[in-house]
Amino acid sequence: MRLLFVCTGNTCRSPMAEVIARSVAAERGVVELQVSSAGTSAWDGASASDGALLVAMEHGLDLGTHRARPLSRDAVASADLILVMGPHHRERVLALGGEGRTSLLTDFAARSTEGRPVQDPFGGDLEIYRATYEELTQEIARVLDRLVSDGSGGAAGTSGPSSDTPPPRG
Repeated sequence: MRLLFVCTGNTCRSPMAEVIARSVAAERGVVELQVSSAGTSAWDGASASDGALLVAMEHGLDLGTHRARPLSRDAVASADLILVMGPHHRERVLALGGEGRTSLLTDFAARSTEGRPVQDPFGGDLEIYRATYEELTQEIARVLDRLVSDGSGGAAGTSGPSSDTPPPRG
């Protein structure tokens, strides 16, 4: 499964989500998961924000080599599941062809349509980045729970996507 996280600048939320997802997947033995991130208004090649770098480092994760990339039609086409941080990100992904594979991170994790965005820490202090990191960690754990229970997460011993579970709808 190829999982794409999308936020605005690809310097805070989506890069943190990317490294968190890789870490949680490794801890759980989920082997068939490729994770990437992009931003709807990313400055190509920008590094992760200082807050994201520091908070990830506090948790033993490294964003030092992260470079922002703009969301593109190719990135959308190559992803099996696209999890976005807010409704406006979903609109942009859908405009690039992500219908049927796109959901707000919080909606997919909870199997809901509430539409609650993940807080954007950009420009905030370290405590805001920490709160966002914790929110992402909780939601991503729930996402991986769902992927594994649906049989599409590639955990050791799973056989692939479940035929009775439709893909997430945008």
